Amino acid sequence: MSKDREFYLRRLHSLLGIIPVGLFLTQHLIINHFATKGAEAFNGATHFMESLPFLIFLEIFVIYLPLMFHAFYGIYIAFTAKNNPKNFGTLRNYLFILQRFTGIFLVVFIAWHVFETRFQVAIGAKEVNFNMMVDILSNPWMLGFYIVGVISATFHLANGIWSFLVSWGITQSPKSQQVATYVTLAIFLALSVVGVQALLAFV
Repeated sequence: MSKDREFYLRRLHSLLGIIPVGLFLTQHLIINHFATKGAEAFNGATHFMESLPFLIFLEIFVIYLPLMFHAFYGIYIAFTAKNNPKNFGTLRNYLFILQRFTGIFLVVFIAWHVFETRFQVAIGAKEVNFNMMVDILSNPWMLGFYIVGVISATFHLANGIWSFLVSWGITQSPKSQQVATYVTLAIFLALSVVGVQALLAFV
């Protein structure tokens, strides 16, 4: 692969991880958080999303295709990337490695989650509602799997935002990168709380 082509593919991979994949994750967690207000609130929120015009178009071109490119090219990056201790130090290299591990795990988690939810709806077996998630999360092992999945997703997004800001030349100085670290840490904690609270609401 030429350096120019790889440069643009990595930029596209980075951008799609924020828009639209990151925005979709945030929206998805917020919708799920309606479960903390009860079954009726959650079902109302999911039914509203399912009633959006051009839903199939949105799911394919705004969610699934960008997500698949980000996932599969991310796997390529995970197995070809090298650490960079000279430029970013030990902590950033640990986060760099964790970013790769969570990315690979998320490919498995998201595929399973889609199978348990959207695929079941597509074949007419189930409906996405409060009871569906109660059934899924009634298994303690599955609850643990989902909690790890949510935290992996929120970390991957938050740390991905930090990398995006650096790779796109937005945060170049050490001070701006330190500020970005605090901001992305806050994003990680906030979204993790929202996501885990939603899961526990189904238990």
